[in-house]
Amino acid sequence: MNAPLKFAAIGLEHFHIFGMAQNLIDAGAEFVGVWTAHDTRVSEKFGEKFPNVPRVDAMQTLLDDPNIDLILTADIPALRADRAISAMRAGKDVMADKPGCTTLEQLEAIKATVAETGRIWTVDFSERFEVASVTKAAELVAKGVIGKVVQTIGMGPHRLNKPTRPDWFFDREAYGGIITDIASHQIDQFLYFTGSTDAEITMANVANYANPQTPGLQDFGEMSLKSDQAHGYVRVDWYTPDALPTWGDGRLTILGTEGYIELRKYVDVARDDGIDHLYLVNGDRCEKIDCSDAGLPYFSRLINDIRNRTETAAPQAHVFKVMELGITAQMMAEGSLSA
Repeated sequence: MNAPLKFAAIGLEHFHIFGMAQNLIDAGAEFVGVWTAHDTRVSEKFGEKFPNVPRVDAMQTLLDDPNIDLILTADIPALRADRAISAMRAGKDVMADKPGCTTLEQLEAIKATVAETGRIWTVDFSERFEVASVTKAAELVAKGVIGKVVQTIGMGPHRLNKPTRPDWFFDREAYGGIITDIASHQIDQFLYFTGSTDAEITMANVANYANPQTPGLQDFGEMSLKSDQAHGYVRVDWYTPDALPTWGDGRLTILGTEGYIELRKYVDVARDDGIDHLYLVNGDRCEKIDCSDAGLPYFSRLINDIRNRTETAAPQAHVFKVMELGITAQMMAEGSLSA
């Protein structure tokens, strides 16, 4: 039997690190160390969640450890590319929180480092990889139950929780813009469910409608895209009302030529309790489907990819393309994209 894969984390700026780490542990990996530049709300809670993981004083201590296979980073988004590049040059594979980078220049540097080192750079698009109803939807689409997928509509509303946010959250250069950040989830799902390897961005907008006192925050974003396979629309925002019992009513609609699937991932408003509500409608079925047995295969597949140097969790070209499209749409929305 293989020894457990060992991983460490650098940069504790976003609570997503908890899901990244716990799902790897659940898949059989061992969490062996953590470093962060300074204390944050995340690092304060970290000790409660992972009391047995030692914290080191220097990032290089983890990068120099030959027993560590994988580095996770949930640092400030604008720093994640540099963290990943340092880790890959130290011989580690990398899983970044989304967005994995915030500029096209950073993305090109990551691509060059992957080519140079042969390491894996993956981004945990948690709205697919950590959601069982998306796993179940993928099974149904693969079986052809809705025919050929011709459109996805992805909604990513989030609760702002403004008083608890760090300063970088309101700094456009630090977080990369709302499309680069949040909409990377929906771009990932569009490419995945439509079987697309590339896409054209046909529309992109960002705005700050409700938070003029923090002008660096974009609280609304939308984009549309098309490929040679299908069309997609994405809307993301920071407007989740306080009465909703969770952080956001994230939804995905997958339209096929013979039916459709709707995912109400985190809540089914004023109807059913719990998460992972999947509805299927086709020629002979109109039903809600249980997703409790679907699992989260990304994490075990990544462990196997690290051992076998394969690409079963998320192909490297796919991860690159998601971030390229997100950053490009962000630039289009802000009018900074050259013709």
